[in-house]
Amino acid sequence: PITEYLLQQNYPNPFNTLTTIKYQVAFQSNVSLKLYDILGREVSILVYEQKPAGRYEARFTNDNLASGIYLYRIESGSFIKTKKMILLK
Repeated sequence: PITEYLLQQNYPNPFNTLTTIKYQVAFQSNVSLKLYDILGREVSILVYEQKPAGRYEARFTNDNLASGIYLYRIESGSFIKTKKMILLK
């Protein structure tokens, strides 16, 4: 059984058009996975739903964003983690 929360580095990173973010949830809970620009503005919601414990992946396709550094953040129960990714065109 899965007993811990996890947010992995997106792959590939840097990316051009598509990247995958893998994560796991230890207990059934509401999961929020959002993408922010470097100024902290929300640019995309990748996941916003209740999920049972398990391993998951979210795919992000470049929505005409500018090249640069972006942050992705997961919130699930009391688990909060943020990582950065690089978009290169």
